[in-house]
Amino acid sequence: MSDIDLTKNTSGNSYRSGFVAIIGRPNVGKSTLMNKLIGQKIAITSNKPQTTRNKIQTVFTNELGQIVFLDTPGVHKAKNRLGEYMVKSVNVAIKEVDVIMWLVEASDNIGPTDRLIAEKLKDIEIPVILVINKIDRVKHDDLLKIIDIYRVLHDFAQIVPVSALKGDNTAILIEQIFKYLPYGMPFYDEDTITDQPERQITAELIREKTLKCLSEEIPHGIAVTIEKMNYTDKIVHIDATIICEKESHKGIIIGKQGQMLKKIGQAARFEIERLLDRQVNLKLWVKVKKNWRDSDVLLKNFGYDPKKIDV
Repeated sequence: MSDIDLTKNTSGNSYRSGFVAIIGRPNVGKSTLMNKLIGQKIAITSNKPQTTRNKIQTVFTNELGQIVFLDTPGVHKAKNRLGEYMVKSVNVAIKEVDVIMWLVEASDNIGPTDRLIAEKLKDIEIPVILVINKIDRVKHDDLLKIIDIYRVLHDFAQIVPVSALKGDNTAILIEQIFKYLPYGMPFYDEDTITDQPERQITAELIREKTLKCLSEEIPHGIAVTIEKMNYTDKIVHIDATIICEKESHKGIIIGKQGQMLKKIGQAARFEIERLLDRQVNLKLWVKVKKNWRDSDVLLKNFGYDPKKIDV
Protein backbone atom coordinates (compact mmCIF):
# COMPACT_ATOMS: atom_id res chain seq x y z
CA MET A 1 0.00 0.00 0.00
CA SER A 2 1.21 3.51 -0.78
CA ASP A 3 1.44 6.39 1.65
CA ILE A 4 1.58 10.17 1.37
CA ASP A 5 2.84 13.23 3.21
CA LEU A 6 0.11 14.40 5.58
CA THR A 7 1.72 17.80 6.33
CA LYS A 8 0.23 21.09 5.18
CA ASN A 9 0.77 22.26 1.64
CA THR A 10 2.97 25.21 0.73
CA SER A 11 0.16 27.70 1.26
CA GLY A 12 -0.34 26.54 4.84
CA ASN A 13 -3.88 25.37 4.15
CA SER A 14 -4.65 22.03 5.81
CA TYR A 15 -8.27 21.89 4.60
CA ARG A 16 -8.94 19.10 2.10
CA SER A 17 -11.84 18.78 -0.29
CA GLY A 18 -12.62 16.32 -3.05
CA PHE A 19 -14.82 13.72 -4.71
CA VAL A 20 -14.97 10.01 -3.83
CA ALA A 21 -16.71 7.37 -5.95
CA ILE A 22 -18.14 4.36 -4.12
CA ILE A 23 -18.05 1.37 -6.47
CA GLY A 24 -18.67 -2.36 -6.16
CA ARG A 25 -20.82 -5.18 -7.40
CA PRO A 26 -24.56 -5.10 -6.61
CA ASN A 27 -25.81 -5.64 -3.07
CA VAL A 28 -22.52 -5.23 -1.17
CA GLY A 29 -23.83 -2.33 0.92
CA LYS A 30 -22.68 0.80 -0.94
CA SER A 31 -25.78 2.86 -0.18
CA THR A 32 -25.91 1.63 3.43
CA LEU A 33 -22.28 2.68 3.93
CA MET A 34 -22.78 6.08 2.37
CA ASN A 35 -25.83 6.74 4.52
CA LYS A 36 -23.84 5.71 7.61
CA LEU A 37 -20.88 7.93 6.73
CA ILE A 38 -22.96 11.08 6.28
CA GLY A 39 -25.24 10.24 9.20
CA GLN A 40 -28.48 10.55 7.25
CA LYS A 41 -30.49 8.41 4.87
CA ILE A 42 -30.25 9.71 1.32
CA ALA A 43 -29.65 6.67 -0.86
CA ILE A 44 -32.25 3.91 -0.78
CA THR A 45 -31.30 0.43 0.32
CA SER A 46 -32.71 -3.00 -0.48
CA ASN A 47 -31.69 -6.64 -0.26
CA LYS A 48 -32.30 -6.81 -4.00
CA PRO A 49 -29.36 -6.04 -6.33
CA GLN A 50 -29.11 -2.95 -8.56
CA THR A 51 -31.18 -0.79 -6.22
CA THR A 52 -29.17 2.36 -6.97
CA ARG A 53 -29.65 3.52 -10.56
CA ASN A 54 -28.14 7.03 -10.66
CA LYS A 55 -25.00 8.55 -9.25
CA ILE A 56 -26.11 10.08 -5.95
CA GLN A 57 -23.96 12.83 -4.48
CA THR A 58 -23.86 13.31 -0.73
CA VAL A 59 -21.64 15.58 1.30
CA PHE A 60 -19.64 14.99 4.49
CA THR A 61 -18.03 18.00 6.17
CA ASN A 62 -15.96 18.29 9.35
CA GLU A 63 -12.95 20.23 10.63
CA LEU A 64 -10.59 18.34 8.30
CA GLY A 65 -12.43 19.20 5.12
CA GLN A 66 -15.22 18.07 2.84
CA ILE A 67 -15.87 14.76 1.08
CA VAL A 68 -18.38 14.57 -1.76
CA PHE A 69 -19.44 10.94 -2.10
CA LEU A 70 -20.79 9.52 -5.36
CA ASP A 71 -22.85 6.39 -4.71
CA THR A 72 -22.83 4.53 -8.03
CA PRO A 73 -24.98 1.67 -9.36
CA GLY A 74 -23.62 -1.82 -8.80
CA VAL A 75 -21.26 -3.02 -11.52
CA HIS A 76 -23.05 -5.71 -13.54
CA LYS A 77 -23.59 -7.00 -17.07
CA ALA A 78 -26.22 -4.83 -18.72
CA LYS A 79 -29.32 -6.63 -20.03
CA ASN A 80 -31.32 -3.61 -21.21
CA ARG A 81 -31.00 0.12 -21.91
CA LEU A 82 -31.44 0.95 -18.24
CA GLY A 83 -28.59 -1.43 -17.40
CA GLU A 84 -26.41 0.21 -20.03
CA TYR A 85 -27.15 3.60 -18.49
CA MET A 86 -26.16 2.33 -15.03
CA VAL A 87 -22.90 0.77 -16.22
CA LYS A 88 -22.03 3.91 -18.16
CA SER A 89 -22.52 6.09 -15.08
CA VAL A 90 -20.06 3.92 -13.13
CA ASN A 91 -17.44 4.10 -15.87
CA VAL A 92 -17.68 7.89 -15.93
CA ALA A 93 -17.59 8.24 -12.13
CA ILE A 94 -14.28 6.43 -11.68
CA LYS A 95 -12.60 8.85 -14.10
CA GLU A 96 -13.77 12.12 -12.57
CA VAL A 97 -13.04 11.72 -8.84
CA ASP A 98 -10.06 12.17 -6.52
CA VAL A 99 -10.42 8.84 -4.71
CA ILE A 100 -12.12 5.55 -5.55
CA MET A 101 -13.61 3.53 -2.71
CA TRP A 102 -14.08 -0.08 -3.82
CA LEU A 103 -16.52 -1.87 -1.53
CA VAL A 104 -16.47 -5.67 -1.27
CA GLU A 105 -18.00 -8.20 1.09
CA ALA A 106 -15.96 -10.01 3.72
CA SER A 107 -15.71 -13.23 1.72
CA ASP A 108 -12.84 -15.22 0.27
CA ASN A 109 -14.87 -15.85 -2.87
CA ILE A 110 -13.77 -13.35 -5.51
CA GLY A 111 -16.36 -13.57 -8.27
CA PRO A 112 -16.19 -12.56 -11.93
CA THR A 113 -17.71 -9.12 -11.23
CA ASP A 114 -15.01 -8.27 -8.69
CA ARG A 115 -12.36 -9.33 -11.20
CA LEU A 116 -14.07 -7.14 -13.80
CA ILE A 117 -13.83 -4.19 -11.42
CA ALA A 118 -10.15 -4.93 -10.79
CA GLU A 119 -9.61 -4.87 -14.55
CA LYS A 120 -11.41 -1.50 -14.82
CA LEU A 121 -9.06 -0.08 -12.18
CA LYS A 122 -5.92 -1.56 -13.73
CA ASP A 123 -4.76 1.54 -15.62
CA ILE A 124 -6.34 4.17 -13.37
CA GLU A 125 -3.88 6.30 -11.40
CA ILE A 126 -6.48 7.55 -8.90
CA PRO A 127 -5.91 6.25 -5.34
CA VAL A 128 -8.14 3.24 -4.60
CA ILE A 129 -9.19 2.40 -1.05
CA LEU A 130 -10.44 -1.15 -0.64
CA VAL A 131 -13.27 -1.27 1.88
CA ILE A 132 -14.14 -4.75 3.14
CA ASN A 133 -17.73 -4.59 4.40
CA LYS A 134 -19.77 -6.86 6.69
CA ILE A 135 -16.80 -7.76 8.91
CA ASP A 136 -19.27 -8.48 11.72
CA ARG A 137 -19.99 -11.77 9.90
CA VAL A 138 -16.44 -13.18 9.92
CA LYS A 139 -13.75 -14.06 12.44
CA HIS A 140 -10.57 -12.01 12.73
CA ASP A 141 -8.30 -14.71 11.29
CA ASP A 142 -10.62 -15.19 8.33
CA LEU A 143 -10.60 -11.43 7.72
CA LEU A 144 -6.81 -11.43 7.49
CA LYS A 145 -7.01 -14.16 4.84
CA ILE A 146 -9.57 -12.14 2.88
CA ILE A 147 -7.30 -9.09 2.95
CA ASP A 148 -4.42 -11.17 1.58
CA ILE A 149 -6.62 -12.50 -1.23
CA TYR A 150 -7.68 -9.01 -2.39
CA ARG A 151 -4.28 -7.43 -1.89
CA VAL A 152 -2.92 -9.08 -5.06
CA LEU A 153 -5.68 -7.63 -7.27
CA HIS A 154 -4.53 -4.00 -7.06
CA ASP A 155 -1.99 -1.68 -5.48
CA PHE A 156 -4.45 -0.24 -2.96
CA ALA A 157 -3.76 3.05 -1.23
CA GLN A 158 -5.37 1.62 1.91
CA ILE A 159 -7.41 -1.41 2.96
CA VAL A 160 -10.08 -0.65 5.59
CA PRO A 161 -12.40 -3.35 7.04
CA VAL A 162 -15.78 -1.96 8.14
CA SER A 163 -19.32 -2.85 9.09
CA ALA A 164 -21.63 -0.39 7.33
CA LEU A 165 -24.60 -1.72 9.27
CA LYS A 166 -23.02 -1.30 12.71
CA GLY A 167 -20.72 1.61 11.89
CA ASP A 168 -17.52 -0.23 12.86
CA ASN A 169 -14.37 1.54 11.62
CA THR A 170 -16.32 4.17 9.66
CA ALA A 171 -14.50 6.98 11.48
CA ILE A 172 -11.18 5.40 10.51
CA LEU A 173 -12.37 5.18 6.91
CA ILE A 174 -13.17 8.91 6.88
CA GLU A 175 -9.67 9.70 8.19
CA GLN A 176 -8.05 7.55 5.51
CA ILE A 177 -10.09 9.17 2.73
CA PHE A 178 -9.00 12.66 3.78
CA LYS A 179 -5.34 11.65 3.41
CA TYR A 180 -5.76 11.30 -0.34
CA LEU A 181 -7.89 14.36 -1.08
CA PRO A 182 -6.28 17.52 -2.50
CA TYR A 183 -5.99 20.71 -0.47
CA GLY A 184 -8.75 23.17 -1.26
CA MET A 185 -11.88 24.94 -0.16
CA PRO A 186 -15.26 23.15 0.15
CA PHE A 187 -17.55 22.73 -2.83
CA TYR A 188 -20.74 23.05 -0.74
CA ASP A 189 -21.90 24.88 2.38
CA GLU A 190 -21.11 22.94 5.56
CA ASP A 191 -24.80 22.20 6.22
CA THR A 192 -25.34 20.62 2.76
CA ILE A 193 -26.04 16.87 2.85
CA THR A 194 -26.89 16.16 -0.79
CA ASP A 195 -27.33 17.82 -4.16
CA GLN A 196 -30.38 15.67 -4.88
CA PRO A 197 -33.71 17.56 -5.08
CA GLU A 198 -36.39 16.58 -2.58
CA ARG A 199 -38.65 15.29 -5.36
CA GLN A 200 -36.01 12.81 -6.49
CA ILE A 201 -35.25 11.59 -2.96
CA THR A 202 -38.98 11.23 -2.31
CA ALA A 203 -39.43 9.15 -5.49
CA GLU A 204 -36.51 6.92 -4.49
CA LEU A 205 -37.91 6.38 -0.99
CA ILE A 206 -41.21 5.24 -2.49
CA ARG A 207 -39.33 2.89 -4.83
CA GLU A 208 -37.36 1.50 -1.89
CA LYS A 209 -40.51 0.69 0.06
CA THR A 210 -42.07 -0.86 -3.04
CA LEU A 211 -39.07 -3.19 -3.42
CA LYS A 212 -39.08 -4.09 0.26
CA CYS A 213 -42.80 -4.77 0.47
CA LEU A 214 -42.98 -6.91 -2.66
CA SER A 215 -41.71 -10.45 -3.14
CA GLU A 216 -39.35 -11.78 -5.78
CA GLU A 217 -42.33 -11.91 -8.15
CA ILE A 218 -41.63 -8.28 -9.05
CA PRO A 219 -38.33 -7.71 -10.86
CA HIS A 220 -36.53 -4.40 -11.02
CA GLY A 221 -38.88 -3.12 -13.69
CA ILE A 222 -40.20 -0.50 -11.27
CA ALA A 223 -39.84 3.28 -11.42
CA VAL A 224 -41.53 6.07 -9.48
CA THR A 225 -42.51 9.51 -10.74
CA ILE A 226 -43.68 12.43 -8.61
CA GLU A 227 -46.69 14.05 -10.27
CA LYS A 228 -47.29 16.71 -7.63
CA MET A 229 -45.48 17.97 -4.53
CA ASN A 230 -47.26 20.95 -2.97
CA TYR A 231 -46.15 22.51 0.33
CA THR A 232 -48.46 24.20 2.83
CA ASP A 233 -47.64 25.49 6.31
CA LYS A 234 -48.14 22.14 8.02
CA ILE A 235 -48.42 19.46 5.35
CA VAL A 236 -46.90 18.35 2.03
CA HIS A 237 -49.32 16.93 -0.54
CA ILE A 238 -47.61 14.38 -2.77
CA ASP A 239 -49.07 12.52 -5.75
CA ALA A 240 -46.81 9.75 -7.05
CA THR A 241 -47.07 7.00 -9.66
CA ILE A 242 -45.41 3.59 -9.45
CA ILE A 243 -44.49 2.41 -12.94
CA CYS A 244 -44.28 -1.32 -13.75
CA GLU A 245 -43.90 -3.31 -16.97
CA LYS A 246 -46.75 -5.85 -16.83
CA GLU A 247 -50.47 -5.89 -15.96
CA SER A 248 -49.81 -8.86 -13.68
CA HIS A 249 -47.25 -6.79 -11.76
CA LYS A 250 -49.77 -3.98 -11.39
CA GLY A 251 -52.16 -6.35 -9.65
CA ILE A 252 -49.44 -7.54 -7.26
CA ILE A 253 -48.40 -3.97 -6.41
CA ILE A 254 -51.98 -2.94 -5.68
CA GLY A 255 -52.78 -6.17 -3.82
CA LYS A 256 -56.09 -7.58 -2.70
CA GLN A 257 -58.50 -4.69 -2.06
CA GLY A 258 -55.53 -2.31 -2.36
CA GLN A 259 -53.82 -3.62 0.77
CA MET A 260 -50.31 -3.87 -0.72
CA LEU A 261 -50.42 -0.36 -2.15
CA LYS A 262 -51.65 0.89 1.23
CA LYS A 263 -48.74 -0.89 2.95
CA ILE A 264 -46.25 0.68 0.55
CA GLY A 265 -47.77 4.11 1.07
CA GLN A 266 -47.66 3.88 4.86
CA ALA A 267 -44.02 2.78 4.89
CA ALA A 268 -43.01 5.46 2.38
CA ARG A 269 -44.92 8.23 4.15
CA PHE A 270 -43.07 7.50 7.41
CA GLU A 271 -39.67 7.90 5.71
CA ILE A 272 -40.71 10.98 3.72
CA GLU A 273 -42.01 12.72 6.85
CA ARG A 274 -38.64 12.11 8.51
CA LEU A 275 -36.89 13.56 5.47
CA LEU A 276 -39.08 16.66 5.12
CA ASP A 277 -39.74 17.09 8.86
CA ARG A 278 -43.43 17.73 8.36
CA GLN A 279 -46.70 15.84 7.86
CA VAL A 280 -47.20 14.22 4.45
CA ASN A 281 -50.37 13.41 2.54
CA LEU A 282 -49.23 10.75 0.06
CA LYS A 283 -51.39 9.42 -2.76
CA LEU A 284 -50.13 6.55 -4.92
CA TRP A 285 -51.19 5.27 -8.33
CA VAL A 286 -49.88 2.36 -10.41
CA LYS A 287 -49.41 2.46 -14.20
CA VAL A 288 -48.10 -0.06 -16.72
CA LYS A 289 -45.45 1.02 -19.24
CA LYS A 290 -44.41 -2.10 -21.13
CA ASN A 291 -40.65 -2.54 -21.65
CA TRP A 292 -39.88 0.95 -20.35
CA ARG A 293 -36.34 -0.12 -19.43
CA ASP A 294 -35.56 -0.42 -23.16
CA SER A 295 -37.22 2.85 -24.20
CA ASP A 296 -34.93 5.89 -24.49
CA VAL A 297 -37.92 8.23 -24.25
CA LEU A 298 -39.35 6.62 -21.10
CA LEU A 299 -35.90 6.29 -19.50
CA LYS A 300 -35.43 10.03 -19.95
CA ASN A 301 -38.92 10.74 -18.58
CA PHE A 302 -38.14 8.69 -15.47
CA GLY A 303 -34.83 10.46 -14.82
CA TYR A 304 -32.35 8.11 -16.51
CA ASP A 305 -31.02 10.13 -19.44
CA PRO A 306 -27.88 8.60 -21.02
CA LYS A 307 -27.20 11.85 -22.89
CA LYS A 308 -26.52 13.59 -19.57
CA ILE A 309 -23.54 11.27 -18.94
CA ASP A 310 -20.40 12.49 -20.67
CA VAL A 311 -17.88 9.89 -21.78
